[in-house]
Formats: sequence, C-alpha cells, structure tokens
Amino acid sequence: MFFNFFKKKIAKIKIWKEIQALKDRKGFLKAGLPRFNRLFGRDALISAWQLLNYNPGICKATLEILSQLQGKVINDEREEEPGKIIHETDIKGKKLYYGSIDSTPLFLILFSFYFKKTNDTRFLNNHWENILRALNWMEEYGDKDKDFFLEYQRKSSKGLFHQGWKDGFDDHLKIEPPVALVEVQGYQYLALMEISELAERLKKDFELAEKLKERAKILKEKFNQKFWIEDCDLNNSVLQLKPCFKKYFALALNGKKEKKKTVSSNPGHLLFTEIIDEEKIDWVVKKLFGPELFTPFGVRTHSSKEPDFNPRSYHLGSVWPHDNWIIAQGLKKLGFKKEYNLIKNAVLAAYQKLGFLPEFYGVIDGKITLEMEQEPCHPQAWSSSALFDFLQE
Repeated sequence: MFFNFFKKKIAKIKIWKEIQALKDRKGFLKAGLPRFNRLFGRDALISAWQLLNYNPGICKATLEILSQLQGKVINDEREEEPGKIIHETDIKGKKLYYGSIDSTPLFLILFSFYFKKTNDTRFLNNHWENILRALNWMEEYGDKDKDFFLEYQRKSSKGLFHQGWKDGFDDHLKIEPPVALVEVQGYQYLALMEISELAERLKKDFELAEKLKERAKILKEKFNQKFWIEDCDLNNSVLQLKPCFKKYFALALNGKKEKKKTVSSNPGHLLFTEIIDEEKIDWVVKKLFGPELFTPFGVRTHSSKEPDFNPRSYHLGSVWPHDNWIIAQGLKKLGFKKEYNLIKNAVLAAYQKLGFLPEFYGVIDGKITLEMEQEPCHPQAWSSSALFDFLQE
C-alpha cells in the first residue's frame, strides 16, 4: 500500500497521539476507549511488544505494573493463582481478575524481548523472582494434568468461559473445558526457550536452563503430534459439511483431549514461537493466505467455510489488526517477505479506507465494513500500535 512521505508522516503523528491518549500515568497502555479504559494484561503486553523498537519504556512500565499485580494466593472468585499475570483490572485499578491463560507466558516472553533490546540487567535481576514465579505457575497451575499443555477452565461463576485472546463469557468457540488453545502452547514454548537463555546468560543457572529446555523439547514433540491435522476428512469434504484442512493445526484440544477441528487465524501466532516442526510451516502459511481466511484487508479470525462463520462477528469471522500483526512477525522471522508484506499492506489498506484503525472490522465480498454485531472500539492500543509499527518501516 502506497504512502508518500507526507501522508506517512501525518499518519504516524495521528496514530502516536492515539497511543499517548491511552498511556497511563504509570507508563503502560490502557486497552482502549471508551469501553476498555483500564489495564488488560494481554493487551498491554502485546502493545508493549509492538512499540518496543520505538519506546522500550512502555514495555518496562508494563512489566513493572504486572509484576506488582502478579498473583500471590489461590482465589477462585478472582481466578488468581500464585505467579499468574492478570487479565484485567477495573477502571480504578483496585479490583483484579486473573482469567487469562496467555498473559503469563507473554509476560515471560516480553521480559526477554525487553532485555535483548535494552540490556537492562538491573531491571531483569530485580524481577527475577517474578520470572521464576511465572514459570512455576505454568508448570504447577497452568498444566494441572501434567500433559505439558497450558489449559483453562472457568472457576468463577462471573468469570470468562474462554480465556485466550478470543475470550468471552459464553462458549462461543464450542470447546468443552479444560481448553488447551493452539497459540498458547506456542507462547509457552517460546517463554521456556527465552528464559532458559536468560538463566544461562545472566544467572548462570544452568540447571534451570536445562530443565526449561527439556520441558520445551517435550512440549514441542507432543504439540506437533496432538494438535496437527494431517489431512482432509474426505467424506465431509465431499459433502461440504466441514472445511477440508489439507494439513493444519486444530484450534484447541478439549477436556477429552480431542481436537477442535476449526480453521482459524490462531495457528498463525505459532510462526514467531518456533514450536512448529519445519515440514509443517509451509502448510500453515498456505492456509493463512487461502481464500477462506485471507481478505484484501487482512486475515480473518475464522474460516469462511466454517458453519458458524459470520464476517460481522466479534471473533467468528472479523479481521483484527493485532492478530494480523502477530502473524506478520512470524512471517518476517521465518523469511516469508512476500507474505509479510501482504499482511502489512492489507492492514494499511484498511487504515486508508476507514481513515483510522479500530479494534476489528468486517470484510464482506472484498469490501470493508464497520457494521458489526458489536461496535468496534477506537482507539485500541494493540491496533494503533500495530499500525504505528507498520508505518515506521
């Protein structure tokens, strides 16, 4: 998508103002206006990652506040557990809710990314105990059945039923808990590998490093075996009752360890984590850019061939800029330059078409729409930050 020098400069100024409007006095980014004017663990971490090359201070402030609010006790009403990172606070920052399966591994990943960017040894040393507690949460609480996968199941009657980034109070994903989401296993893998490297480099704790590498190795083997769908169900494909996978990862494992065979954008998040066996990578990329997922304005959350697909839906067919940005990071890391630029240009095209970039939007017959089941939020931290990063290049 073509931006001349002046249009690009004006766009960056505009987007940076949006980001500043979301910045809390403590330095982290609140999730969005008007509905999400507070701290969300997942959102803040991803926004901090998106802006790490331009303002590492946001990442440091985010890690600091989340370390302070890290879970200390078992409290089912708050879904709090020792070492767990929050899902969100209330507007005043006093009520905490911990129903997030991915905030904790993302917290660990961002500690490593921040250190590699800044070499801030003092900050890392001061928060090493927070890192160890987060690692312990993944092993002891996130993986209660000891199958190496991080899983969630709602404990509070007022809590979220689904606790990944496609979260919600109802079972809109139709997965029986406990739920092991596909992208979360990738986050866990990368967190283990990143912290093992820090343990060796900074703490000289080679025993911990080896333990984490061993867990990561077993996790990768189990993951590629349990989540991978080798080929089509030919009977269903012929009858067009379900989409034909042609090799892809399932959205999740349910409580019976059965694959949820839904074609979604979630496996795209695996690309930056390096959990995917090499021979499976091309299949994942091919699927992401097939007609059932890719649009002129980005990758859909949910395949157009799924029976519950709805392009106006919050999570079952809309396009989310932050989702696309994460997928793009993996493409860039693995050398898929053409595909990376396809996503980048698709998101920029959405911005040019709308004049701003909201939380999510729909694409119907190749045309973008904001007439959705739920009104898209704007500004939204991880949308504005994704756009800012794309514009900086």
